[in-house]
Amino acid sequence: MNVLYEEDGEFKVGAVLSQSPASLQIESPHGRRSKIKAAHVLLGFERPSGQELLAEAHRFADTLDTDFLWQCCGEAEFGFRDLAREYVGREPSAPEAAGVLLKLHAAPMYFYRRGRGHYQAAPEATLKLALAGLEKKKRLQEMIVAWTGALARFDCPPEVAALRDELLYAPDRAKPETKALEQACRETGLSAPRLFERCGLLPDTQAYHVNRFLHEFFPNGARFPSHPAAPAPEGLPQADVEAFSLDDAGTTEIDDAFSITRVNDDEWRVGIHIAAPTLGFTPGSPLDAMARERLATAYLPGRKYTMLPEDTIETFSLDHGSHQPAVSLYLTVSPHDLSVRRSESRIEQVRIAANLRHTEYDALNAAFENGSRVGLRFEDALGDLWRLAGALEQRRGKPSVSTGQVDFTFRVEGDRVTILPRRRGAPLDKLVSELMILANASWGAFLAERGVAAIYRAQTSGKVRLTVHPERHEGLGIGGYAWLTSPLRRYVDLVNQWQLIAALSARRAPFARNSESLLGAMRAFELTAARYDEHQRTLESYWCLRWLQQEALQDATALVVRENLVRFEGLPLLQRVPSLPELEAGTRVRLVIDGLDLIERQVACRYRETLDPGGPPKATGIE
Repeated sequence: MNVLYEEDGEFKVGAVLSQSPASLQIESPHGRRSKIKAAHVLLGFERPSGQELLAEAHRFADTLDTDFLWQCCGEAEFGFRDLAREYVGREPSAPEAAGVLLKLHAAPMYFYRRGRGHYQAAPEATLKLALAGLEKKKRLQEMIVAWTGALARFDCPPEVAALRDELLYAPDRAKPETKALEQACRETGLSAPRLFERCGLLPDTQAYHVNRFLHEFFPNGARFPSHPAAPAPEGLPQADVEAFSLDDAGTTEIDDAFSITRVNDDEWRVGIHIAAPTLGFTPGSPLDAMARERLATAYLPGRKYTMLPEDTIETFSLDHGSHQPAVSLYLTVSPHDLSVRRSESRIEQVRIAANLRHTEYDALNAAFENGSRVGLRFEDALGDLWRLAGALEQRRGKPSVSTGQVDFTFRVEGDRVTILPRRRGAPLDKLVSELMILANASWGAFLAERGVAAIYRAQTSGKVRLTVHPERHEGLGIGGYAWLTSPLRRYVDLVNQWQLIAALSARRAPFARNSESLLGAMRAFELTAARYDEHQRTLESYWCLRWLQQEALQDATALVVRENLVRFEGLPLLQRVPSLPELEAGTRVRLVIDGLDLIERQVACRYRETLDPGGPPKATGIE
């Protein structure tokens, strides 16, 4: 005897070798012997053979109309042999009974399974909905096939084109447009951006990279919503100093300024003045919500997206020619040994006498180092502050910046880019860094002494992190370093300034140490700042390639970093060079530039020769 049985959701056949009330020993058509439960057997038959039964059953099932069977079976539960008997009008043959079983099992929308070999017809309303869904799915699949074909011919359908940015930067794989694009990419061997480029939908490679940033952070546009103005506070005492700031030419959010008063031969009074936007709006206000959403000013080559609206920046930025609200830290300094004897903090108005710019004042870097003069306004004051910065750095025992390394400034005007190197640790940079470190450390200690919560920047075992507890910053050699000196550009500083002003005014601080607002701001800032930095590096590498293209360079010099990774000389650009031989780190090499990929931000280049260590660089961003 042969049996038809169900195993793991499949119908199988076998010849019975032996049986007991609960189980059977069978042999499959391929000769494999196994033991099955008697309850799994659906049909026993003598003829035909097992393989012939399945073949005949499939042929019979193909002649059956599913909808007709559904209409015939009624509403009650039924067995497949009962329906087969009713359909053929007699006792069905084994292939006929098996054919009905296969047809029922293949139509789960029409027939609900109620046990092995037993089914029940789906309600009419439910079946209509299921069939409509199936038809919709079929039409959708046909649409995906059509879209895929069009994309493979580099003719983008309008439905796909309308979702271009979403498909490029945050595709939803459940959407049919995404499925069509992914299939077209597989068929053409192109990436999504490259395929859109071939379709004529990616004409501007710069916009492609910038739009990735905008899509992530400003999906509804980068403009600020309408908001109430933040008025400058009235009635603040006026400081008897004239302060000046020192920033890059494009800086519009001037957070910090300095002053120095020579009280007598034995005493200087040095002022560090920080913009005070927190005097114009409160935690929980619309302006706070906007700042909290952005968390920091994002700097990309040629553009920036400020944390605060322009009108708020104009009100509180330390611009020259005005009296601006500020939180000031005054240091009483000995001009003889440059020691800080005491300090005090004030909330006041400060007259800003000048906004100095690096483009003009960087000439002082070499002058300070070699003891010469340039003849610029505030030159003596800057010189004294530089000497004070050196003493502060020496007492900390840690450098404020890593000297010898080079930073780069990108200036983008239209389609042209200028990449300017800037040596770290230059006198003017050290001046600003040391005074900012002193202010942040002093105010951080002040808040800690009074038990007022703040967000601190800590470094232990080489790892830098934010914390709400004053912990040691090993890299700077100080015990508690709170960010307070950039409230126009960083939300952490803005929060800390609210806390500082409350402490200086003997008022209750708005944030407790365990408040979700404080902890949430800290966590969100870390994540957002990291993403901003990543986008900035992406755009900088893009503009490095644009500079190579702009200068039409055929070759360039580079330094080996490790293995086949090199850094172009004069540019902050890392690149893999597969043809590079095994060379020590720091070896200078000449590379042939074969091509530039502005979408993937890659340089196709190959090794030409090894150079002497001191030769002139071929690729330099200096103009």
